[in-house]
Amino acid sequence: MANVLTVDKLTKTFRKPFTGARVEAVRGVSFSVSSGDIFGFLGPNGAGKTTTIKMLTGLIAPTQGEATILGHRAPSPTAMARVGFLPENPYVYPYLTPREFVTLCGRLSGLSGSGLRTKVEAVLERVGVAYAIDRAVRALSKGMLQRVGLAAALVHEPELLILDEPMSGLDPVGRKEVRDLIVEEKKAGRTVFFSSHILTDVELLCDRVCILRKGEVVVAGAIGELLAAGTRRVEVVLGGVSDGLRERFATLGYRVAPLGELHVVEPEGDQAVRCVLEEALLAGARVESVTPKRETLEDLFVRQAI
Repeated sequence: MANVLTVDKLTKTFRKPFTGARVEAVRGVSFSVSSGDIFGFLGPNGAGKTTTIKMLTGLIAPTQGEATILGHRAPSPTAMARVGFLPENPYVYPYLTPREFVTLCGRLSGLSGSGLRTKVEAVLERVGVAYAIDRAVRALSKGMLQRVGLAAALVHEPELLILDEPMSGLDPVGRKEVRDLIVEEKKAGRTVFFSSHILTDVELLCDRVCILRKGEVVVAGAIGELLAAGTRRVEVVLGGVSDGLRERFATLGYRVAPLGELHVVEPEGDQAVRCVLEEALLAGARVESVTPKRETLEDLFVRQAI
């Protein structure tokens, strides 16, 4: 599949005021986003996610490296005309209404006339703000402002959506609606690149992910492959565990956690599972259950990004 977004060794160095000390916010970041993918851009606070997105959209200039969007060097007017962007904290002019603000954004994207009016009403309906379409933005909640910003990113039907924390400020219902909207965009053939701290949403939605730590890429790839490659854990629940067996497990390096009258051991790898079961059976313990535990995106994130 063709790459819609390609980032090659993107670097951003800031200088602190007064001292002039150099701060490397982004260090040689490289990744690519294929057409039609939902791509998750992850990392702890301060990892460089928003700085990278600002370089892609032209809000700040990179120190080194380059990026291309839809075959054009980023940022360029040609590329950005085909991009919908939702910043982390969207600023909406407080005395405009959602209709007026999204109409303004549509005009900046080259739309006009009755077609623009129809699209503005449709997109505000789609993001759930139609009931407040002519209410001053300053009277809206943070979650509603987020929805208005999302409507502005969608109004011109972009080929690529760049969303910085799109679920920020939304309640659980709002998060589900945004997730559904992202899936709809993918089904329509569009590409979605978004950052988020809500890892369950990323795991549900994304085809591929990239994890940053201290401005560098530490993990990138298809989410299914990354999780499948993780260490295989198995939860073994035992009954009738004696003090001697607990001591034996401790000697072998296996932690035994109480679970009511039962005990739980979580060995990693097939050989370790076999060892735990053999030791338990030799000691006369009962094997209540053996349950494989699939690694989650949160497990991967904690291992790689913290």
